[in-house]
Amino acid sequence: MGESSQGVTVVALLADPDAPTEVAQRMAKDLPDRLANAFDGQREFSVEVVSEPFTAGTEDLSTLTRRIVDRAGEENWDVVVALTDLPLHAGRRKLAADLSHEHGVALLSLPSLGGLRFHRRARRAVERAVLSLLDGRPADAPEPRRPRPLRRLSGRFAGVHSGPVDDEETADLRYVVSGPGGYLRVLGGMVRANRPWRLIPGLSKALAAALASGVIATVNSTVWSLAIALDTTRLVIATIGSIALMIGWLIVDAHLWDRATGDSPQARTRAALYNASTVVTLSIGVLVCYVGLLIINLLWVLFIVNGEVFASMTKSPLRAAEYWTLAWFVASVATVGGALGSGLESDEAIRAAAYSKREQERRRMLEDEDEGEGD
Repeated sequence: MGESSQGVTVVALLADPDAPTEVAQRMAKDLPDRLANAFDGQREFSVEVVSEPFTAGTEDLSTLTRRIVDRAGEENWDVVVALTDLPLHAGRRKLAADLSHEHGVALLSLPSLGGLRFHRRARRAVERAVLSLLDGRPADAPEPRRPRPLRRLSGRFAGVHSGPVDDEETADLRYVVSGPGGYLRVLGGMVRANRPWRLIPGLSKALAAALASGVIATVNSTVWSLAIALDTTRLVIATIGSIALMIGWLIVDAHLWDRATGDSPQARTRAALYNASTVVTLSIGVLVCYVGLLIINLLWVLFIVNGEVFASMTKSPLRAAEYWTLAWFVASVATVGGALGSGLESDEAIRAAAYSKREQERRRMLEDEDEGEGD
């Protein structure tokens, strides 16, 4: 690849909406300087971020690469790196990155980076993809300093290795993730791309219902008697059961379960990944809400429950252990009440926890754009 007529190498980050766009915008701030440093300052870079649903309607790698190449042909870009939060597949393996040095484009599946140190790994992956694409530069272009193999972009133990590329495909270099560790890494990346913390505001009505249930349960003498009668094992079972009930209700009520669109192993693997990421995402969000309820209930119990009244009703003194047990049990009861209240939710943050729902949004966005151009 060469340089633009202004002597600046233009790098475009073509990102799917939501998490990929946020990742691209964040790394675009210092990416030009980091790329320039790789060439000892002898080359100047400019980075543009374009947010478009380029994966809408398909996950076929050849189709996606052609879309990226066609989009690059419409602009004065020297290098294009496309970012998506979809777990793309290359045959039976999960894709990490596809590169076409002839066209100067790369496709990066962000879930392959895993869930830890996500932004740093994404920035490193984009940097190495750009440097790899620039290996097709003119002979008089400056050499990058200490280029690193792209296969190491996700870490030493990531299970990332080169994969086969068919002759008819646009890509000429491919890296895939394989093995059980690779599967877990992709799942972690999908959960990270789902941004579980954004689920919590979407559960506002459920939290309100849970808090109301907790307030009522805290002053109920029957609940007091039940709480002190339960041992730790039963309290743990009540906790797990209430959280599972909330998660199950959210999945059913918001229609978050993804069904395989075919009988192929790839379709079943895709559905399994989507559903696993949805369950883990919801589990994190609901668990955080549960801990919040537990803390609030503990404070409420400390404030409202009178020791003499408690002892007269339960025939047991109110000590620190009883405070904790009552708050713990009430948190589980309140979570069940919150599950019922979650049926009132209409916030899109819940549906955003499912990849299938975000894919539907992308398809609608693409259709809207096509209709607008037709008008």
